[in-house]
Amino acid sequence: MRITRSFCAGVMSLSAAFGVVGGGAAVAASVPGVSDTEIRLGTLQPLSGPASAYGVLGYAFEAYFAKVNDEGGVNGRKIRVLLRDDALSPPKAVEQTRKLVEQDDIFALFGQSGTPTGMAIQKYLHVKGIPQLFVMSGSHVFQEPKSAPLSMPGLPTYYGEARLYAKAILQANPNAKIGVFYQNDDFGKDYLRGVQIGLGDRADKMIVAKESYELTDPTVDSKILALKASGADTLIMGTYSKQTSQALQKMGVMGWKPKIYLSYIAASVNPTFKNAGLENAKGVVTAAVLKDPTDARWKDDPETLAWKAWMDKYYPRGDQTNGSNVFGYVIGDLIRHIVEKTGKDITQERLMATARQVRDYRPPMMLPDVSLTITPDNYSMYDRMQLQEFDGTVWRAIGKPISTH
Repeated sequence: MRITRSFCAGVMSLSAAFGVVGGGAAVAASVPGVSDTEIRLGTLQPLSGPASAYGVLGYAFEAYFAKVNDEGGVNGRKIRVLLRDDALSPPKAVEQTRKLVEQDDIFALFGQSGTPTGMAIQKYLHVKGIPQLFVMSGSHVFQEPKSAPLSMPGLPTYYGEARLYAKAILQANPNAKIGVFYQNDDFGKDYLRGVQIGLGDRADKMIVAKESYELTDPTVDSKILALKASGADTLIMGTYSKQTSQALQKMGVMGWKPKIYLSYIAASVNPTFKNAGLENAKGVVTAAVLKDPTDARWKDDPETLAWKAWMDKYYPRGDQTNGSNVFGYVIGDLIRHIVEKTGKDITQERLMATARQVRDYRPPMMLPDVSLTITPDNYSMYDRMQLQEFDGTVWRAIGKPISTH
């Protein structure tokens, strides 16, 4: 029989009343996914399917906690990561989540990739009392403390990022003709909404085209042709890695070179730009919160050297030019930090209370002027992003980090 969240709360209340809370074993016995020696955490990743480029996050999580466990674990317990493939399919995500909760008895789900899959299981996890920590999505649906208190985003807000691009365009080229290319779901629509709000009363005049695609579309060529035909000289892209590569490659073949502002989730030298051809990505602008290990600025940086040493030892098959492996390291460290701060007598309620009190925390591999803050009223934990431009080989910073608020 699975012990419910309400039952756990009742046990905790009775234990406190009789003065027996304080021994970790008593609490662990009543908390799903926790034993005296282990905490079980689940994660869903697209190890297969149209978004499989992001599946590497799961392997990075496994590698990060292998390191943590070799160093003694957290508060005397090892962290066991249960990685499952959902192929970025909502029905499969529901199926795998039910198995993780009802068969594998996980304590929490963390670092899941994808907006549609995260939304598909959000209600179920809340009913079961299972935290949905740091979904790898910047969608607003995971930033609603009142309606979804157990869900937190692991990425900067897409809406805030798009507003930064709108602001940058207004400053650099107030007469720009803007095309918006986006995925036809909550992920992509957040970019469209952010651009429109960021441009304000100039949006209708400056946006000359809006083209969306479905994740299952085999190619985006027709969309790029339509955007070029609109006369757009500036392009904002809320797109995944595969579709970004296709779009950049098509623009290169056509000889079309608009100024491109690209979603950070696709702005990776590898695989996105290498698949497109590095020359086709030259001049692309994105917003970042992490150190890029391909950037010469961090060649001798202690954090970058430590990250590379971790990759060499725990994840040797991983690609050190893939930014997803940096995000895996950062989110893994954030989970470790919160579990550690929660203490030996860990419950889901106590974990969430700790998560809501993160203040100015900076995991290794974050940019120097960027930190994480979570409050009970605001789950959007990144307050700044750094604009940067790809020079055909590496990224170059543009100015200082900018507030997303």
